[in-house]
Amino acid sequence: MSMHGPEKDHVQVVQITPEWLASQPAAEEKAIPPELLNYQPEPYRIGPGDMLYITVWDHPELTAPAGSQQQTSANSRLVRSDGTLFYPYAGTVKAAGMTVDELRQELTSRLTKFVTKPQVDVAVTSYGSQLITLQGAFSKSDPQQATTVPLTLSQAIGTAGIDLAHADLSDLVLTRDGRDYHLDLNTMSKTAEQRIYLKPGDRLFLTYNDAKEVYVLGEVLRPQSLSFRTDDMTLTQALGRAGGLNPVTSSSKSVYVIRGVKDLAHEPATVYQLNARSPASYALADNFHVRAGDVVWVGPAAITQWNRFLQQLLPIGSLVTSAAVANGGGSGSAGF
Repeated sequence: MSMHGPEKDHVQVVQITPEWLASQPAAEEKAIPPELLNYQPEPYRIGPGDMLYITVWDHPELTAPAGSQQQTSANSRLVRSDGTLFYPYAGTVKAAGMTVDELRQELTSRLTKFVTKPQVDVAVTSYGSQLITLQGAFSKSDPQQATTVPLTLSQAIGTAGIDLAHADLSDLVLTRDGRDYHLDLNTMSKTAEQRIYLKPGDRLFLTYNDAKEVYVLGEVLRPQSLSFRTDDMTLTQALGRAGGLNPVTSSSKSVYVIRGVKDLAHEPATVYQLNARSPASYALADNFHVRAGDVVWVGPAAITQWNRFLQQLLPIGSLVTSAAVANGGGSGSAGF
């Protein structure tokens, strides 16, 4: 990649100081679409594959035709693939799409011709329809059943579990009625998770973090790319996962966070510089949040040829590999 024009056209250097950190806006919780918070689940509607236990009080021959000693499943009625079920004296009933109460009323009406003042109760004993689909970086991605008890987002995530090593918590995609809603689990409160009810047919996809990385290079113990698990990684955490600064070679170095290195052809890069020798550097690093795509570089305290330096950072992937191989010598610096 060739670069032209003055140095300042391609690089903006910002010193990380207490004053600069104090001037930065605090991270805000991402707004949750009101239609998700306002959605109220409808009563459960029976579907094909559901098993129903139908009780007609004082009529065990109808309630438990297989015998009262049998398990409940033996006396349950299956809603067939066409949405119908058969019940003695009531005949074939189109149960799919009905609520439990609507089916109870329908059976009561039909049985009145044969049973005096029938008292009917209906319960779902096994759910075979109304699925919530889960995909992506969950520990268990089995579909979950919508039941007569409304399912919240918090309950669904708790049941599935999150694969923290591979999940991007900042992007949970809830697909409903053909629309995608992007939710950030980092900033979403537990109260909000418990207020969002899932709808039968919803799809939850938890994005993988393999496309979001932070690159830590230069004079650190273990130069590497770091999976970006959340949007809340600090500079201290990034350096710590790379083993920290090399104590032999980094005594007179600075820590640079280079942002925008992958888009140099269109936008100038911003370089945030932290003086590693400053006693306050660790406190400052703990309050500086890195972003996916950032390059963290530990190197000379004064780099002047930034255009040439940035050229050597590309491609980043091969640089990470070569830096890790050369790590036995204790330095990944380009020598600027």
